[in-house]
Amino acid sequence: MKNLRIFTLATALLFAGSFTLMAQIKLPSIIQKVTGGNGAPSSLDVGTALKQALTQGTSKSSDQLSALNGYFGNPAVKILFPPEAQKVESRLRQLGMNDLCDKVILSLNRAAEDAATQAKPIFIDAIKQMTLDDAMKILLGSNDSATQYFKRTTTAALILAFKPIIQASLNKVGATQYYGQAANTYNRIPFVSKINPDIADYACQKAIDGLFVQIAVEELNIRQNIGARPSPVMQKVFAYADKNKPAN
Repeated sequence: MKNLRIFTLATALLFAGSFTLMAQIKLPSIIQKVTGGNGAPSSLDVGTALKQALTQGTSKSSDQLSALNGYFGNPAVKILFPPEAQKVESRLRQLGMNDLCDKVILSLNRAAEDAATQAKPIFIDAIKQMTLDDAMKILLGSNDSATQYFKRTTTAALILAFKPIIQASLNKVGATQYYGQAANTYNRIPFVSKINPDIADYACQKAIDGLFVQIAVEELNIRQNIGARPSPVMQKVFAYADKNKPAN
């Protein structure tokens, strides 16, 4: 019994010593991760800087596109007739219906501008769910890494949120009426292939696509323009990224 107690005590001390040694071995890497050893920003800095940058970029994009002429006045995101309906526009304009076609385009963009006001909380929620691994991949990734992150994490939620708003907005600004009128007018032309007069799905997708186009613009600005990094932690973290980003 005495020998068993001695063996048990010795085993316990051995494991305790091994645990202490393991802790001593791992401690420097833990310290570097938390405090930013070797001049690297800490994980806290990276997370804070990326969340600030993403909040800045998505908020600015949402605000710009939800303003009057945010879509309509921006050639990069302006919504035109669907590709399959461009023949409709061309034919109607040939028949002297320029005003109707112009109203369709204006109303589509007004609907998108109205719906864009709902995007910000969805992006903020995605930012809150971002992990440190996500942040590092975005920081040291390609110039559109953040935009691609949002496409993966918010598209489904944006569609769910935008669809009823887009539909209501289309109705409110007359897009449903104008496009339906244009499509039905075209469909009455003899021998033409009929088109679907429902444009809600198309408008919803184009509104979301426009958001990502604008977010990509803001992301590139933050990455390339030091003046677009207003906080000290953003300046620190993105300066580190500028020096350590892998060559493409």
